[in-house]
Amino acid sequence: MSTPLTHYTVVLTDSQAQALEVYCRDHGFTFRAVPHARFGAFRDDVHVVCYQSGKAVVQGRGTRDFVQFVLEPVILQEARLGYELELQPELKRARIGVDESGKGDLFGPLCVAAVYVNESVVRAWQETSIRDSKRVGSDAAIRELARQIRATPGCRFELVVIGNEAYNRCWSRLGNVNRLLAWAHARAVENLLQKGSQLKPFPERVISDQFARDPGLVQRALMPRGRQLELIQRHRAEADPAVAAASILAREAFLDRLAQMSRRWEVPLPRGAGPEAKAALRQLIQRYGPDVCRQTTKLHFRTVTEVLRELGLPPLPDLVRTGPASTEAEANPGTAGQEDAS
Repeated sequence: MSTPLTHYTVVLTDSQAQALEVYCRDHGFTFRAVPHARFGAFRDDVHVVCYQSGKAVVQGRGTRDFVQFVLEPVILQEARLGYELELQPELKRARIGVDESGKGDLFGPLCVAAVYVNESVVRAWQETSIRDSKRVGSDAAIRELARQIRATPGCRFELVVIGNEAYNRCWSRLGNVNRLLAWAHARAVENLLQKGSQLKPFPERVISDQFARDPGLVQRALMPRGRQLELIQRHRAEADPAVAAASILAREAFLDRLAQMSRRWEVPLPRGAGPEAKAALRQLIQRYGPDVCRQTTKLHFRTVTEVLRELGLPPLPDLVRTGPASTEAEANPGTAGQEDAS
């Protein structure tokens, strides 16, 4: 039994977007303002949001009917649902997608996932809502999508989780988050490629979001097996199912570890780096002392210094860098804090 379709994304031309807005106005939709959107139209069973970029997102239990009986025949005037692979043959190619979670969070580790997909895997996901984790509305949905990914025959994955103490050591050595992230991406890809015969057919390329200004950063970090593949870095890489799946698995790993840390320290540790995170850090320091920062936070976040100052405590000793990282250090900034799991 296939998972009900509750999410669909398509890019519209300006005239198609206008036609969709007219249809929704003529058929009883309620309109509400949505940030960065041309319009947002809502009905009990389906929500339609068309963004200024032309991307239209359909969500809700009525998604399939709306796509098949309105979007395709009335607006697009062609059938697309279920034909994505025929319309985008690039999706058939065996490849690895890689993405991370935790980079912008004060608490918790940096988690990177690499996911192998082939044509059969992508076909299996056509009837699911697998998409970039940042667009998934709840932790429960993340976990359900992660379960679907792990259960898909032919899909293989690897995780690299860098805990806070190891993260802080690596950052002090490399002095740059993107260099650390590039190494973690490369390590996850290399670990996945070690599965060798389980990857059928063998991947042709690696796809990653372009998170660094220098596109050569990841290329230089790749290890022997990874260098054999074509590396593609692009903005919004999560539009590719392989990267979207990596985003979901990385997010699930981050959520799991953050929950474990909250239980260990008996303080709820929120995501992000805003006021809630600042309040939680203040509570941690008051209970356990300033050294708890090393075990729970990413020390280079300005929030750490701000909270210590507000509590009348001296700043932690500056993390000592060993100087510009060598080529070897860039490729392997210390595996002591690395956790690989599949």
